[in-house]
Order: sequence, then C-alpha cells, then structure tokens
Amino acid sequence: MLAIALVLDGWSREAAAEACAMERQTLRDWVHRYNQSGLEGLADRPRRNGPRPRLSAEQQAKVAEWVEQGPDLERDGVVRWRCVDLQQRIMQVFAVSLHERTVGKLLRKLSFRRLSVRPQHPQSAPEEQAVFSAALPIS
Repeated sequence: MLAIALVLDGWSREAAAEACAMERQTLRDWVHRYNQSGLEGLADRPRRNGPRPRLSAEQQAKVAEWVEQGPDLERDGVVRWRCVDLQQRIMQVFAVSLHERTVGKLLRKLSFRRLSVRPQHPQSAPEEQAVFSAALPIS
C-alpha cells in the first residue's frame, strides 16, 4: 500500500518500487489491480488454477477429528497416528487415494505438528505405576 501511496503522490513507478524494495513490474500489476478494484483488489486472490482438493471441507474436518481423538487399537491396529496409517484410513472411509506426503501436507494445513505426546499402552495401569514408583527407594 505504501508503494501505491507513493505513486498516487506523484512518484514514478520505478522510484516507488525501488523505495519499497520491489520490482517495477510487480508494482505495475498492483497499480492495475488498485485502479480496477481499489484497496480490496490488493488482497491475495484465491487460486484459480491447479487441481481441486481431493477431500472436501467436511472430510478434512473428519480427518482432524480422527487425529484429535487418536487411533483405536482394535480398529486401526496402531497406538499413534502416522501419515501412512491415516492414508489407509482415508482410503477405507472416503475411498480417496492420497500420497503419504499429501497426508502430511493436509495435517500441516489443519495446524497439526509432528510433535505429539508419547502414546500410552492400552493395557497400562497408571495407578499401579504410581504405586511402583512410590515404593522405589531414592538413592
């Protein structure tokens, strides 16, 4: 917006672009967008090209719900989600084939990170562990 303001103040496009550390061609494109739509024209436009997402917004929300809940050992056969496990579950439920890397990109898009809590064994007994830890002598 500063570059546009400089152009409106009478600066040349070249000088305004240089002052804002941008290419003259980029500023030219922005000036055309500003002239056509005002300040709203400078906002990033949604992508118009490229493939459409294979999972709908509802399906992506369902995947996010699965990740939040964690896997079921009997149904999924794992105690912690990996991309390959989610890939198989997506194929089973939605009949959509995604590459393992695409599942990772989806998780990042859904604001999930690689770091996770350490999984707990399904047959562990926290109360027994507490008793055992309390009975250990401190040396």
